[in-house]
Amino acid sequence: MDLIHAPLSHPDRGVLEILVPVDRHTLVKRRWRAIAEDGREFGFDLAEPLHDGAPFFHVDGTTYVIAQKPEPVIEISLSTPAESARIGWLIGNLHFSLEVRGDFVRVADDPALSQMLIRERIPYAVAYRVFRPMRQAHVH
Repeated sequence: MDLIHAPLSHPDRGVLEILVPVDRHTLVKRRWRAIAEDGREFGFDLAEPLHDGAPFFHVDGTTYVIAQKPEPVIEISLSTPAESARIGWLIGNLHFSLEVRGDFVRVADDPALSQMLIRERIPYAVAYRVFRPMRQAHVH
């Protein structure tokens, strides 16, 4: 098993890339283990968490790259500024993290959220996507 302490500072581009699929909950950690698609094992002991797409290991013309796994999400279209503010307030009031993507927001799929959206008559779609929530503005 190879032990990783940091992402590659100068990754080689145009080489064979092997993905290491990781869920977003693991990506926020500093210590964890993973297995690449080719079966190679890695241990991570990081100063800072890695992110989706981060190259972290290179050997024999091959670069290993983090690939965040998709997950069930709720996508809500945004129309007017007032409606967008209302949706943001409703989601924030439930303390859910969200990802803002132009004309829609994405939130992790959760029954409490879908029930609230149905109650408030806010249309939404359930999808299977990589979810990259905004970083928290404060820490408890």
